[in-house]
Amino acid sequence: MAMFKKNREADMAAPAATGPDLSLVRGLSQQASTLGREAAEVRGLLDDTAKIASAQADAVKALAQQLQQVVASQASIGSETSSSQQAVAEVGNAIENVGSEVGTIIDTLRQVSAAASQITKIALQTRLVAFNANVEAKRAGQAGRGFGVVADAVKDLAAQVEASSKQITSTVGLLDTRIATLAREIQRNGQGAAAEGAVHRAIAVVQQGVQRICLAAESSSKVCDGLESQMSAIESEMHRTQQSLGSALARTESFLKFSEQLIETTAECGVETEDTPYIQAVQQAAGQISKLLDDALRTGSISPADLFDSQYLAVPGSAPAQHSTRFCALADRLFPQVQDKLLALSGKVVFCIAADRNGFIACHNPKYNLPQRQGDLAWNTAHCRHRRIFNDRTGLASGRNQRPFLLQTYRRDMGGGQFIVMKEAASPIMAGGRHWGGLRLAFKF
Repeated sequence: MAMFKKNREADMAAPAATGPDLSLVRGLSQQASTLGREAAEVRGLLDDTAKIASAQADAVKALAQQLQQVVASQASIGSETSSSQQAVAEVGNAIENVGSEVGTIIDTLRQVSAAASQITKIALQTRLVAFNANVEAKRAGQAGRGFGVVADAVKDLAAQVEASSKQITSTVGLLDTRIATLAREIQRNGQGAAAEGAVHRAIAVVQQGVQRICLAAESSSKVCDGLESQMSAIESEMHRTQQSLGSALARTESFLKFSEQLIETTAECGVETEDTPYIQAVQQAAGQISKLLDDALRTGSISPADLFDSQYLAVPGSAPAQHSTRFCALADRLFPQVQDKLLALSGKVVFCIAADRNGFIACHNPKYNLPQRQGDLAWNTAHCRHRRIFNDRTGLASGRNQRPFLLQTYRRDMGGGQFIVMKEAASPIMAGGRHWGGLRLAFKF
């Protein structure tokens, strides 16, 4: 604190500008403020564009990977369809071989049918012979009785053979008809598609379908090859765009820092500007919080280890992510009495918060210190800004600044796609002779 007092006394001892110099400095301050606002707006837009470009680059990269998988799948389809064509051809040949075997079976069945016909004829003749023998045995009387019994047995046996041979002939005829039909269905006589059997026609349809699939796969593979080449070109263009945006963002950062340095320089000249009330107020309030923390350490309300705790424990289920530290309870008890008073400084004040050196906000103003709503990210982003780490450019610079004051210009995300450009005056907070963080006072242009 002694260092800050010395710097303030040095600022007060500096000669104040008068007359035309006063008007010049104030004009320069106003121009620097306008320049800073425009630089912050441009930087914010470039940052948004860079994030969008990065997301698009990631999407293009993912799409390129998916396209490579499609190309591999197309190659696999082409290989499978080629194998299918060969398999269908082999099926056709196998069926043709079956057709030849069926023809042989038909010939064999016809031979069996002819043999059965011969057996039937022989059975008829045997029956006639047995009948005649029976007649002669009856004429012979008692002497021919034994011969008659044999003749009857032969006649009965001949009748059975005749019946069996007729059944064989009928069955063979039925088989011959069915196998002939099968032969016609699987025949391939080389007289055109209309003369082909049904099985070969079906196989031909399958072959044509497989051929169409193969051609479609080849065509799709060529298209995918072209798309892959185009995707590579798009990836290269996206990479160059990211580099260009990164370079532009770095330049706007330098531009923004220059405008902020101009604003600070004019403020340090001792000239009353539109920013002076906020700078003075934040310095005074930072001193008050520093004293409160010193008192807490002195009375043992908190230990140095707990006050400077940087083990940020995530709050389960929070979105955006919230964290807790061992000094949160103390911050809830001490900070509001200083922070909330500055909200009444001007209608332009947006917030006043104490941030530790890593940008962690333990306690926010009442408007932004509300409990989170489950699943409502946009509302939470806008209204639940306590227990969060704001380690962006502005947040870290304010938390780590050790000069008497720091004046920044930036664009703030209010949630739900809403942004506002504003200024922020920050002053260091000390505790036990160590730099704890900074008090941030944000106000509109």
